[in-house]
Amino acid sequence: MSLISLDTNITFSMSVTDRHASADWYAAMLGFDLIYHADDVGWSELGTNTAGVTIGLGEHTEPAPGNCVPVFGIADLDSARQKLEQAHVRFDGETIVVDGMVKTATFYDPDGNALMLAEDLTTKAD
Repeated sequence: MSLISLDTNITFSMSVTDRHASADWYAAMLGFDLIYHADDVGWSELGTNTAGVTIGLGEHTEPAPGNCVPVFGIADLDSARQKLEQAHVRFDGETIVVDGMVKTATFYDPDGNALMLAEDLTTKAD
């Protein structure tokens, strides 16, 4: 039995220097479709050819080479985080909230691999 229940979607988050150019590359090379560019928060998201799997592109001036963070959708991030913290899972700082868009929290497996939980706020009333 697991501590938390994940949604049926997953996003692979990667750091890039130019989200727009990277989105064009993923479209041309792999046939991915742009879902949106959120320029105000430095994020772009693309749909892959696999149902429920997206690629998120976070813009950074110096992205870490080879970095990829699986982002697991979850209905109640706060509850899940509390359960994981009680089980001594290490988180990277506070939960980040982009109002009306998403709530995220990065945590680590026992080997230090980064994983992220994301709660979709686009369909929730304020």
